Amino acid sequence: MKVGIDGRKIPEAATRGPVGTLDHAHELGLDGVFFRSVLDITPTLDSGVLRDVRTRADELGLYLEAGLGKVNPYAMPEAPELRRVGDGDTLLGFERMIAACARIGVRELWAATANRQPYPGFRSYDRFRTDAPWRRQLEATAAFLRKLRPVALDNDVHVNLETHEEITSHEVVRLVEAVGPDVLGIVYDTSNGLHRAEDPVAVARRVAPYVRQTHLKDAALVLAEGGVIMQSRPVGDGVVDFGAILPIVAAANPKVHLTIECRQPDVEGQKTYPTFTTEKRPNVYGTLVEVYDPEWQAGHPDLTVGEFSSYLALAQDFTDRIDSGQEPTVREIAEAKFGYDEAVEAIQVSARHIRQVLADAA
Repeated sequence: MKVGIDGRKIPEAATRGPVGTLDHAHELGLDGVFFRSVLDITPTLDSGVLRDVRTRADELGLYLEAGLGKVNPYAMPEAPELRRVGDGDTLLGFERMIAACARIGVRELWAATANRQPYPGFRSYDRFRTDAPWRRQLEATAAFLRKLRPVALDNDVHVNLETHEEITSHEVVRLVEAVGPDVLGIVYDTSNGLHRAEDPVAVARRVAPYVRQTHLKDAALVLAEGGVIMQSRPVGDGVVDFGAILPIVAAANPKVHLTIECRQPDVEGQKTYPTFTTEKRPNVYGTLVEVYDPEWQAGHPDLTVGEFSSYLALAQDFTDRIDSGQEPTVREIAEAKFGYDEAVEAIQVSARHIRQVLADAA
């Protein structure tokens, strides 16, 4: 299994450009780049640029993956580039992106269902929009994916839904099964389920049969007033048990690429997420997962008592480790300098941990 990097989150991606990002990943000893959107490579789907990126990836022996965008019609207005690339026709935009990726042999394509905004509490997640109930958003997403089905078949690609922050792994699996695993798959993000109080090992077991791409992340969970604080940490430094989940994924798809999605240097992160101030960027100061709120709980009908208990046990264990001085506190992480050097170190720490887990499991 190859270990690579998210093309949007690797340091200096915006200034180096797509070919420079491939070179940078190679310099860091990584095996590939997963560009979140093909529009990150070229906003106009320029065939020459795409060929250059394909050629450079092949020259360096790197895997090359890409993505599309949000496939929830209620979230699409917040991503106007999806309509723009179709000259005003969003469905045509997706058809063009899919065809452009297929022409350079990129056939595993990321997609996600919704967004998150800098509002207080769980209202920041589209899951809790009051103008569009989540059930309705999922129905609209399924309908849009069914429109993409013939396009995916014609181009021999899979559109892979991420286990994103706002959606549960149960819901992602149901979408894949409803539209068809011959055209849909899953991008397994190893820590996003923590936003939904899901146990990472349980998530791995649920999604493994459909996993075709990955985002490998880790996080601290800390008990706090009103819930559990979740904060990004390098792979191996949080609560996600990679020794347990990677063999589960490998057994289902031994050729899946393992892509690290890292914390960006703070200056770059502010540009990637301009609506979030540094103090509100979730991977800096953390997110309060309001697991005790009755409305939050009602919004998670698939969450069992057993899995919720496992989640709280992870939080209790990590909180104890912080209290005993074994781990840095949330504030210590948030207030520490995090620039280019720190971001590169986090990538390398993560890659070493993943490769050690793979070696131990061999």
